[in-house]
Amino acid sequence: MEITIHQSFLPHSDPDASVAFYTDVLGFEVRLDVGYENMRWITVGPPNQPDTSIVLEPPSPDPSVSDAERDMIRAMMAKGTYAGVNLASADLDATFERIEAAGAEIVQEPMDQDYGLRDCAVRDPAGNLIRIQQRT
Repeated sequence: MEITIHQSFLPHSDPDASVAFYTDVLGFEVRLDVGYENMRWITVGPPNQPDTSIVLEPPSPDPSVSDAERDMIRAMMAKGTYAGVNLASADLDATFERIEAAGAEIVQEPMDQDYGLRDCAVRDPAGNLIRIQQRT
């Protein structure tokens, strides 16, 4: 059996700011941009990995989510505690410098972790935690 990661989902609070971050800062490409009523789902991914994508979606588009639950999700997004993703780079320091120069919110500068990885952490415009590890 062979299973691969095809898509992961992260919420966005501002679709245009999210597109700018993922394309201009991280170098991803937009693969789909689908709107429905006042919502947008934007699929992005690294150009060299056409089968792996992140779908940036409206927070809690499910109609079964209550207004109170939506408010909680928005509050958690604002604090950066709702969602995140781990990425990898062949040159973590150069990647971090580019992201920092673009003005992204820095959570952690590159550092060697006790568990054997070197990584950094930033937040996207919606507050999602983006950890980037040094690819070995």
